[in-house]
Amino acid sequence: VQDVTSSQDSGSGGDEGSRRRWKEQICQILGEIQAPLSPLLLRLCHWLLPKLLTRLFLSVQLHRGQLEMVQRAARTPEVPLVFLCSHQSQLDGPLLSFVLLSQGIGVPRVTVGARTSPRLRSLLQRLGGIFLPSGMAQTWSDWDEGLPGAVLDAYVQEVLQSRQPLVLFLEEPPAALQLADPARRWLLPVLRALRDGAVPDVLIVPVGIAYDVAP
Repeated sequence: VQDVTSSQDSGSGGDEGSRRRWKEQICQILGEIQAPLSPLLLRLCHWLLPKLLTRLFLSVQLHRGQLEMVQRAARTPEVPLVFLCSHQSQLDGPLLSFVLLSQGIGVPRVTVGARTSPRLRSLLQRLGGIFLPSGMAQTWSDWDEGLPGAVLDAYVQEVLQSRQPLVLFLEEPPAALQLADPARRWLLPVLRALRDGAVPDVLIVPVGIAYDVAP
C-alpha cells in the first residue's frame, strides 16, 4: 500500500495533508471490504439458522470423515485454511459459516457477490462477509496497479496471517462450472501472499455444496 501511494504522490513530498487524504481513501476501501464482527449477531444467527434450515429442508447432510479431516487441518500451526467452494445458492455462505462455527473451526471470512443491497451488505459484513471494493470494476491492469488492489492484497495477507478461515466461492449462480471473475480477483491475493512469503503455506479445502432443489 505504501508503494502505491508513494508512486502516485511523488510530487507532494509526503506532506501531512497528503498522508491524511491517503489514509481516508484506504479506510474507505477497507470499509467496503469488511466490517468488525458482531458477537451478538453471530450468536443470534447461530440460533436462528437451524430453525430456518429445518423449515427449508428435510435434512442437511455432512460427510463426518471429511469434516474430521478439516478439524485436524485447522489445528496445523501457522497455516491458514482456504475453502474453495462450489456455489449453488445465496444460502451457501450462511450455511457454510454455520457449519464451520458449530464444529469449532472458527468464524470464517466469506466472499459475497456484489449484487447485494446496502443494508444486507452491512449485515453480512458483521457476520463475516467480505466484498470486493468498488474500484474492482476497473480493467485488470488498472486494478492490478491501483490502490484498491493493494489494500485488498494487504487485507487478504492479514486474514491469512491471523489464521482466520477464508471461504472463496468459485462460481456465480446460476452460471456454474466456470470460474467467475470475482473468484479470480480473490484468488490472486492468496497466490501473492504465498509468493511473497506472507504465510509459509495454505491448506486448500475443496467444498461441494449440493441441493436436491436449490432454494
